[in-house]
Amino acid sequence: MTKLNTEQKSILQLFQDTRAEFLIPDYQRPYAWGEKECQTLWDDIFSFAFPDNSSDKFNSQTDEYFLGPIVTFKNASGQMEVIDGQQRLTTLLLLLRAFYERFSHMQYEEATETTKLIARCIWKTNEFGKPNMETLKIDSEVASDKHKEELKSILRSGIATKEQDSAYAQNYRFFQKQIDDFIYSFPVFAAFLPIRILNNCILLIIEAESQDTALRIFSTLNDRGMPLSDADIFKAQFYKHYSQQGKKDEFIKQWKQLEELCEKIFNPISGTPMDELFTRYMYYERSLQGITSSSVAALRKFYDRDGYALLKRNETFENLKLLADFWNDVANQDCDRFTDRVLRRLFVLHYAPNGMWLYFVSVYFMHNKDANCLLDDDKFYQFLNKITAFIWAYAIYRPGLNALRTPVFAEMANIVNGKDVDFAKFKFNAQNLRNMLDNYSFFNSRTITKSMLAWWAFNDDAQPLMKLETPFDTEHIFARNRVSHESMSNPKSVEMLGNKALLEARINIRASDYKFEDKKKYYRGYTNSRNQQKDGTQVVELLKLADTMSDFTEADITRRTNEMFDTFINYLRTNNLLEEPQA
Repeated sequence: MTKLNTEQKSILQLFQDTRAEFLIPDYQRPYAWGEKECQTLWDDIFSFAFPDNSSDKFNSQTDEYFLGPIVTFKNASGQMEVIDGQQRLTTLLLLLRAFYERFSHMQYEEATETTKLIARCIWKTNEFGKPNMETLKIDSEVASDKHKEELKSILRSGIATKEQDSAYAQNYRFFQKQIDDFIYSFPVFAAFLPIRILNNCILLIIEAESQDTALRIFSTLNDRGMPLSDADIFKAQFYKHYSQQGKKDEFIKQWKQLEELCEKIFNPISGTPMDELFTRYMYYERSLQGITSSSVAALRKFYDRDGYALLKRNETFENLKLLADFWNDVANQDCDRFTDRVLRRLFVLHYAPNGMWLYFVSVYFMHNKDANCLLDDDKFYQFLNKITAFIWAYAIYRPGLNALRTPVFAEMANIVNGKDVDFAKFKFNAQNLRNMLDNYSFFNSRTITKSMLAWWAFNDDAQPLMKLETPFDTEHIFARNRVSHESMSNPKSVEMLGNKALLEARINIRASDYKFEDKKKYYRGYTNSRNQQKDGTQVVELLKLADTMSDFTEADITRRTNEMFDTFINYLRTNNLLEEPQA
């Protein structure tokens, strides 16, 4: 059972503890609070400490103001690594330092006593309680924070120069102004505000037994900010590794570039874009290790083995950059890297019924790239056809991503061992698969429906490559609304695959309820009443239907469905994915 120590503490109790030593670890994000957040904090605290602008309405024995949780764990050095609450902790220390700087110049007893309390919150003390103004109770190692030294300088000296433009300096100057204005407006009660902040503002301290536990608690508690991602943790490991080699600045620059690239090309359902890159690369390393189990370790668990040994190899970061560049060229449909026929296959895979192909292709690229990071076009084209045929058929034969893991993971291992991808143990029986196709309901809600339509569109050699970012809908060639006033021998025919096609969303919105004769102009494109040209579809088959047919009937639906299924079975045969007929 996970052990947690939780305790409510006032700011004074938290910081004055002689054992208090907080570390903002290198994997955290930079300090991000600005004047807006500081203004809100100041207004809230002031309203709490001076209800209705009155000092007398405050009850120092019972009144409390809750500032939120602080999630930490004790690291190997005995420091309390801050997982959640770094913005609050840092800002509170800047606020206390501003009070100290102002009150240290005020010559009355309450001010003197207040500065003594604040000093023991900001600086470490000796056994007699005397603060050492060079040793702070908070340290920041945030790898991507170029201003972290300013925080230490401000806390030590109490000075934020005009040249310092970090969030630390700006917020410190903000608090200095607020304190000056407060003292000017309430000179008699000046000492009451900092003492009430110290004694009556409360934090919930949650101390976890490990980093993983602390991160899990943070993810549960924090519904406003972004919890630390796996990639944030990995960045810290890289940072330490390259710092030891004297390449810290170079790494930080390259990491930022990689992060920006991933944000452009990856849109994962969960996790960050950088997490997605690490996931795709994980399957390559997993294959190299000979792991074919269908059980996949969590991303952080995979990389943290043996003290993050994988991340301490120089080639790992270089490989991540190469893999990101590859997927960037896929996303941009780069014709310098890929031939048109390969780009057409990648377009179809973009509509795959699940995301397994992304990992499959990543493994293939990492193993088969040449010195220029290029792939043999013929072999890559054959590979893309084979995995398309297999993944599409398997989605009908055994739906679900988990079922696909067993055959695909085995083939990933074959790739890194220099063997051909053949799915030898998982070939399909042609008749059984055809029966399944005939009885399968290709509802629009099923991803395989659009997958089949994308594959079918590009089965036509005349189909030009289309942009990946173009949104497509599922078009009913025989409009569904026609069923209500035209008889059909089987009303379910309208939902058969043979009645469906990819169509650009901008066109489908206009053409969805028309008879076929009326739809044809939308397929082709037309000029409207305001003399505006409305582009037609790029889907070649729909253009051919518009040019050769006056209507699209139930019989045409049946004919087209059979043609699609027959062609798909033959596609599997061409890719050697069907069982050999028994003699």
